[in-house]
Amino acid sequence: MIDDLNAMVTFVALAETKSFRRAGDRLGVTASAVSHTLRRLEERLGVVLAHRTSRSMHLTEAGELLYASVRPALEEVRAAAAAVGALGSEPRGTLRLHVAGAAESFLSGPVLDGFVAAHPHVRLDVFVSDEALDIVGSGYDAGVRLGEVIDVDMIAVPLAGDERLLVVGAPSYFARHGRPMHPRDLARHECLNWRPTADAPAYRWEFTEDGRDFSVAVPSRVLTNHVPLLLRLTRAGRGLTVYFERELRGDIERGDLEVVLEEYSTPFPGFFLYYPGRRQASPPLRALIDYILGWRRSVRDNPPG
Repeated sequence: MIDDLNAMVTFVALAETKSFRRAGDRLGVTASAVSHTLRRLEERLGVVLAHRTSRSMHLTEAGELLYASVRPALEEVRAAAAAVGALGSEPRGTLRLHVAGAAESFLSGPVLDGFVAAHPHVRLDVFVSDEALDIVGSGYDAGVRLGEVIDVDMIAVPLAGDERLLVVGAPSYFARHGRPMHPRDLARHECLNWRPTADAPAYRWEFTEDGRDFSVAVPSRVLTNHVPLLLRLTRAGRGLTVYFERELRGDIERGDLEVVLEEYSTPFPGFFLYYPGRRQASPPLRALIDYILGWRRSVRDNPPG
């Protein structure tokens, strides 16, 4: 019975990651162990569940049918185990989070550090990526993203207040190229732009005018997913970029960067922890949610300064 359950857990991990290596990483075993388990499961069932080559893996029709049937059952088993575990005095287990790279205040701020200190029996597995994905299908308990891009069927817990994006450039750049007075003027400027993944389109810079939101497809002199590179080139006077105000504050105060088009830059909902409402939160996730809510109350009741 235990062997059958372990085989199903391995099969589901393989179906969701589409990789023997990534499935092994999730389960803490080798890729060859995953392959061996799949082969034994296929032998017991008498069907081929997956076609694999040296470069790819995809489920057969039988594999798709098994996955559709097994995954909900395993979620019920996990929920039952989590409910039993919640009877203990301390939450235990692994909490898997998919966090946007721009959520710097969450990654570098006091929340995660304080949570780890407060819950020694919880193991954090944090993957930082700007890729848009299905956190449930990818095996994550929760994610951290900007509120405006979270699906409506998710429960979202605010981590902080509103955010604002500012267009900035170095004084040396403005001395050579002048200043854009309206977002449409960006078409005549050198722009250093961002995209989340290699196959994603370049970010369209977003603005508001007279209560109307609009975006501008700027000419990208440099295009990258590495924000430190964008900021380094911007400080060097190579072009204009757009980024979060909280991260630019030091550069602006020192005079290394100057803001343009500020009247067109309005606040928007910031970062949220989000998780599926249709699934009971595990004890580690529940503990993180409670910790975030308590931390926000503390900040509200004891503002800095």
